[in-house]
Amino acid sequence: MKIIVDVMGGDNAPLAPVEGALRAVKDLDLDIILAGSEAEIRGALGKLGHNELPAGVEILPTTQVIEMEDNPARAFRDKPDSSMTRSLEAVRDGAADAMVSAGSTGALLSGATLVVKRIRGIRRAALAPVVPNAKGQMVLIDCGATADCTPEYLLQYAFMGSYYAKRFLGIQAPKVALLNIGAEPSKGTDLQRQAYDLLAKAHQEGRISFLGNLEAREAMSRGDADVLVTDGFTGNIFLKAVEGSALTFNHALKNLFLSSFKTKLAAVFLKDGLAAFKKRFDAGEVGGTPLLGITKPVIKAHGSSDAYAFYNAIRQAAEVARSGVAEDIAANVEFMRLPAGKAEG
Repeated sequence: MKIIVDVMGGDNAPLAPVEGALRAVKDLDLDIILAGSEAEIRGALGKLGHNELPAGVEILPTTQVIEMEDNPARAFRDKPDSSMTRSLEAVRDGAADAMVSAGSTGALLSGATLVVKRIRGIRRAALAPVVPNAKGQMVLIDCGATADCTPEYLLQYAFMGSYYAKRFLGIQAPKVALLNIGAEPSKGTDLQRQAYDLLAKAHQEGRISFLGNLEAREAMSRGDADVLVTDGFTGNIFLKAVEGSALTFNHALKNLFLSSFKTKLAAVFLKDGLAAFKKRFDAGEVGGTPLLGITKPVIKAHGSSDAYAFYNAIRQAAEVARSGVAEDIAANVEFMRLPAGKAEG
């Protein structure tokens, strides 16, 4: 298995992606291609104690970097020798089995769509992070790839999220819910009401297991859903609220345990439990977010990823490549589309 890493993307480039890649080669029995400035990559390797390329590592030298301020729609035409462009081309051409990048989300989405291509029949690719809930984990789809969605997009997200939950999380019959402001089928805007009808029909046909609507509070506190479907605008707000709540809670907990001698002593006895709790809400443990609906695995790592988060993103890329989720999606596209004459987007 060979993974290509865009080492020029993210806040901690190139040192963090290079360090994460080296650990992945050692621990996961993977071959890694480091795409980016050869001088900077070798400089990072030198800081990590490697004067020569380690076994299992190769460099794809590039001369350009897609910056956060670059126009996503033009970035690949304007910067054909960027580390992100060349990485996507390597996946497209079969030189690598999957790709990881912490660069611009918009540019990566555009590039994956233009270079690697969407699965035929899929209207929009979707970002599908795994987030914690009361009973474990669930797939949130979409969390920002497409802000303005149609009911057909949400139908396709439900299918793609189900296949991902089954293949990646090992859930044999994933339960799907639609994020909404109430449980009743009549709740929400036209988008939610029409999507509800499509999801209910897919449930009746035995294609997915649809629970119905879930409010954000219940999605987290009850943990009934394995897949939470929403448009990218709402999903991004939901995800940021979850991340912000976790950070706020951790900060409050830290202040509590540092407030007196008694609480400091309690913290010593609770150290392992607190570490496990923090780990459960740490996005770096998952590593990245796959772009579902693309023909080959493209993983978006968080812009602030450290070496450990990159390591986990690379691990995730390999697992997604082995999982067959793209093949599941391609084989079932006919069930995710509206009847002829009613197609949207």
